[in-house]
Amino acid sequence: MTVHNIRVGESKRGDASDGGADAVGGRLSRVDGPAKITGAAKYAVEQQLEGLAYAVLVESTIASGKVRSIDTTAAETAPGVLKVLTPDTIISLRTASDWFGTTPPDAPYCPLARDITFSGQHVAAVVAETFEQAVAAAALVKVSYEVTPAIVDLSDAKAGDGIPIDAMTKEWGDAQGAFASAPVRICAAYNTPREYQAPMEPHGLIARWEDDKLTVWEPSQWLDGMARTYAEWFGVPFENVRLVSPYIGGGFGSKALALSHGAVAASAAKMLSRPVRLVMTRPQTFTGYGGRAATRQTVTIGADADGKIQSIVHRGINETSIDGMWVEPLGSVTSIMYATPNFSSKQNVVRVNSVVPGAMRAPGENPSAFGIESAIDELAYEVGIDPLEIRLRNYAEQDPHAKKAWSTRQLREAFAAGAERFGWAKRTPAPRSMRDGNQLIGWGVAAGTYPVRRAYGEAIVRILADGSVEVESSSIDMGQGTYTILAQTAAETVGVPANNVVVKLGDSRFPRAGVAGGSRLAGVMTGAVYKAATAALDQLVGLAISDPRSPFHALQANTLVVANGRISSPRGDGPDLSVAELLASVGRDHIEATGDTMPANSTAQDRYKNYTTIAMALPHTEGDYSRHSWCAHFIEVRVDEDFGTVRVSRVVSALDSGRLYNPKLAESQWKGGIIMGIGQALLEEGIMDRRHGRIVNNNLADYLVPTNADIPDIEVISVGIPDLHSSVLGGKGVGELAIVGVAPAIANAVFHATGKRVRDLPITLEKLI
Repeated sequence: MTVHNIRVGESKRGDASDGGADAVGGRLSRVDGPAKITGAAKYAVEQQLEGLAYAVLVESTIASGKVRSIDTTAAETAPGVLKVLTPDTIISLRTASDWFGTTPPDAPYCPLARDITFSGQHVAAVVAETFEQAVAAAALVKVSYEVTPAIVDLSDAKAGDGIPIDAMTKEWGDAQGAFASAPVRICAAYNTPREYQAPMEPHGLIARWEDDKLTVWEPSQWLDGMARTYAEWFGVPFENVRLVSPYIGGGFGSKALALSHGAVAASAAKMLSRPVRLVMTRPQTFTGYGGRAATRQTVTIGADADGKIQSIVHRGINETSIDGMWVEPLGSVTSIMYATPNFSSKQNVVRVNSVVPGAMRAPGENPSAFGIESAIDELAYEVGIDPLEIRLRNYAEQDPHAKKAWSTRQLREAFAAGAERFGWAKRTPAPRSMRDGNQLIGWGVAAGTYPVRRAYGEAIVRILADGSVEVESSSIDMGQGTYTILAQTAAETVGVPANNVVVKLGDSRFPRAGVAGGSRLAGVMTGAVYKAATAALDQLVGLAISDPRSPFHALQANTLVVANGRISSPRGDGPDLSVAELLASVGRDHIEATGDTMPANSTAQDRYKNYTTIAMALPHTEGDYSRHSWCAHFIEVRVDEDFGTVRVSRVVSALDSGRLYNPKLAESQWKGGIIMGIGQALLEEGIMDRRHGRIVNNNLADYLVPTNADIPDIEVISVGIPDLHSSVLGGKGVGELAIVGVAPAIANAVFHATGKRVRDLPITLEKLI
């Protein structure tokens, strides 16, 4: 089997002030780029295994009811069919714990449903010798149902008010009373629809059993967490499950968990004693896992005549499934962005006939910002204050909820840098006051934030006989640049050129890493690699000084310098050898060190819990500080006065993600988030057939995402400073930050252009009529 290695290639030097492109903070190009653009990168489901069979899912065509019967006769006799799986014929599995590691009930688990709670639920699967045979046979499976009324979405009269989520309640002061007595009052409802991650690479896997050992090749944001789930499903030791995920073609939160289609494929592989490949079709990806839940928020702001906020009252709901639970924390930004002496936020969830929603880039913060950043813009117009000025006037000098100091908060700097580059001072305040021919021009601003989510990680760093350095970790790279920044971290710390570093990721046999989600992986893993590389360097220097065979032994030096792959005396009065020459002189073929950032007294169970659940993640308000990344978006839109079409024509965003481990990669991540925000604001919406509870636009022709033609030039500015309260090397979250605040900035710009306030996303031309 191929082990995936990435060696850093040649790149431009001297782009970073702290050591060139090779060093942390340098603009080294992504080292996995050449493999991807030449086709050499082999993704998980592209493995070619002997005896590979193919599975295809059969989905429910109703949204609520029961399966009466499944007629598999025709499918079973179709050419090439090996097995037809139904709830009655698939092997019984065990219920697995959730991602918090909650002890599961001692009950069987079946990934194929008898009780139907949403349209598109998996009810059967066909396994055949070829993919085409499996597709043809799956069409022959006949399912009959007993249909019951479905709750289609939040607007369904049967939905009700939902279930209060007490953990989401945040209150201080007398918010209701202060609002009632405030001289200026704003109250409005803001709605976001269902959205879907739509990664370029569909979900899928190859599962292979060898006795009681399972290997799964599957795109994964969390190898160890998914391995735990597979192990629990099948009742085998955790060590018997291996997850391999060399590359990931996009995830955005959707590939962090083992899901029912994985259980089907692994079950089929076990039943047939041969490897099975299952890949979802694009329509199946809209129901095989949950996208962003639809949300409804009411935001009320009470302020004085100068726009100083006296009260915020926030009420929110999000949809969840009939038989699962997902909470989209809608008060997350509302409770911290602006200073107010009185605050109240409460939230309910409403059960609808849908797949369980899930994490999609900046879950909670994204829709929360749409509510509060739209509402404060409305307040600005109500009191006649510039929308940028009102944000500065209500700037929170500390976390209003946690009552703690910010670790760093460069939001003022973001406002200043973004406004200057955008030319905000040239804005005329009145709606419909700026135009270019028949194009109404609008300028909008909004802020965003994302918490610094922290955890622990481990990595191995080896210095090999040829002087190269090897890094191993079960962390992953789904496009955010893990291969590259870990190579830079090892290169800078050990003192070798980056093109002498080989990074190995995406295999659960490697040292453990937690979930790549919540913008935490870079901070966690650079810290682990830095610790491992430092230990390896100490060993190298220690050998050079202490080993009698070393040319440096006679110097009696306290330390040596390792730079550009060579080792020498800091005084320049001794030998100058390559690392390879030194290792040869002392008879060593390698040096190896493990960097583990877990607390020193951690038990084996602590470590297992840390890497396979999120139960040990450190709160962003742990200790004396509240840790967040911050951003400010300045956006120009052009609205065609005749047709009502909206185009984003200019974006300037200033962002505080602390120290950037690689500015080129961070800027790419920021721009990706902004592009997703433009899609959210103007295009994306899951549309339901209200008669049958089905998603109508479950394909990339009808579910609209931005293309190059929709995106203008985007300018991003880093205003961050190192934040050592947030990570070992001073970085804060990058990947999820930039989407937060984009949609309200666009909505605010549309209002400035047209005088029409759109509070329901996406902003489409019929809403501007």
